[in-house]
Amino acid sequence: MIDLSADGHVHTAFSSGRDSVSVLVAAAEQAGLAELTFADRVGPDTSWLPPYLSSIQRAQQRTDVVLRRGVEVEAIGIDGWLAFPADLGGLEVISVGLNRLPLPAGLLTPDVVRAQIEAGTMRALDVIDQVVTVTGLAVERVSRYAPTHLARPLDFLARAGIDEQAVPDSAIAELVEACRANATVVEISERHRLPGLRLARACAEQGVRLAAASDAVRSGEVGHYRYVREVATALEEESVAA
Repeated sequence: MIDLSADGHVHTAFSSGRDSVSVLVAAAEQAGLAELTFADRVGPDTSWLPPYLSSIQRAQQRTDVVLRRGVEVEAIGIDGWLAFPADLGGLEVISVGLNRLPLPAGLLTPDVVRAQIEAGTMRALDVIDQVVTVTGLAVERVSRYAPTHLARPLDFLARAGIDEQAVPDSAIAELVEACRANATVVEISERHRLPGLRLARACAEQGVRLAAASDAVRSGEVGHYRYVREVATALEEESVAA
């Protein structure tokens, strides 16, 4: 149900990671991986995409591990608009992230949203609704350009102090349907321990593909799973029991 021989999301020194493409590929080989997807974070001002993509292409010539050229892009608009770089050419996969909450008045950080919920000026249910709506619109938009991943599902809610169990079944269903309709792969993040089993189960039941993702920023984290294995085992046991 979850392929543990692949790592669907790693970062290099081109963005938030510590190591080069070649060092991460060597780590993937040592971990016995068959596939590795690079997902460095980009934005409108990113200028290093050409050398980044070239580095991955050169590394592919020296390894049997399948290397996928990807990036992570943040959703920044209430209509699902994303902080795209100037050129999306050469990319094989785009991961969607939600680091700030898009509202008509602007982007809010998780800390600001948490404070407003605690102050009673914002409702948790409204935040959940906005996160799910924007995420759905974002994956639909990205799917027009490249195969799409959803990175760290519901991470914004967790950082704003909203537990996944507080998310209504209807919101879970809406998010899963958006991923299914747009052939979006949902990443199970080792670093962030997201999503929880509830969302992972809903994805599996609706045929949404789940991908193991270390979200590594260091080579020693590539392809090493504990949380992902726990989720994979639970889903497999539930499938057998059913």
